[in-house]
Amino acid sequence: MVDLSERFAVSTWSLHRALGFTYPYKPADREPPTRQPTYGEGMIELIDVPQQCADRGLSRLEICSFHLPSLLPGFLADFRGAAQRAGVKVQTLLVEDGDLSNPETAQRDADWMADWLDIAVALGAENMRVIAGKAQPTDAALTRAETHLRRLAELAAAAGVRLVIENWFDLLPGPAEVNRVLDALGGEVGLNGDFGNWERAGKYDDLAKIMGRAELCHAKGHYSGAGLDVEDYARCVTLSNFAGYTGPFTLIYDSTYHADEWSGILEERDCIAAVLKNGALPDHSFL
Repeated sequence: MVDLSERFAVSTWSLHRALGFTYPYKPADREPPTRQPTYGEGMIELIDVPQQCADRGLSRLEICSFHLPSLLPGFLADFRGAAQRAGVKVQTLLVEDGDLSNPETAQRDADWMADWLDIAVALGAENMRVIAGKAQPTDAALTRAETHLRRLAELAAAAGVRLVIENWFDLLPGPAEVNRVLDALGGEVGLNGDFGNWERAGKYDDLAKIMGRAELCHAKGHYSGAGLDVEDYARCVTLSNFAGYTGPFTLIYDSTYHADEWSGILEERDCIAAVLKNGALPDHSFL
């Protein structure tokens, strides 16, 4: 038997229609944001999610910052208690704004991200993912982001939280930029690899060049009118295995193919589980 109990997580993004409301925290505005029905009125509250995960045999959760209805200590303690009662680990707090590469706002945004460490600690999060940057990947922009990431990593380590970045936005458009930043930081910052952020030709080769360094993985499945692209999804999982990735796969369902988001989440889990149990696909030519 293959033990997959620690190999799966769920992001609250995968339940954005069920949650409906968002709270768009931004570094330019320190006032609490207003509740917005971004994806509808929703059917559940965030505090319901840990038990829903546990009911489906999933024991790890990632929380998008814009899904937190409050940053007050009372709510954070209540949520942490709900997760603990459900037996669900808060794997990562995903800080969904900020830009460490913009020369005009990088310091402000870095200070804002640092404030989220207290939230991560209060939630019991093991990791905190930040946006490395949105500028074009010039040497100056990359160096600026590296400088701020180094300071954030020091603060995170002191707080007992692992800081991670993601292959996301214009600053990190390919493996060369991702690996440059990771090398510059010498292991102080981890990598959350994401299947869905690079959709261009050559994405398999590019993902294979970073997934061996990843500690976490956003396993986003591609859906069309025909459903989940199983071949693409399985190929991404297989190349991650061959690259040496051994961490959890965070199930990212971002489609309306299944009206019930949990149906899509569990379909993704079952697809990955089949690859992990059966080994690599027969064709390894992409590695």
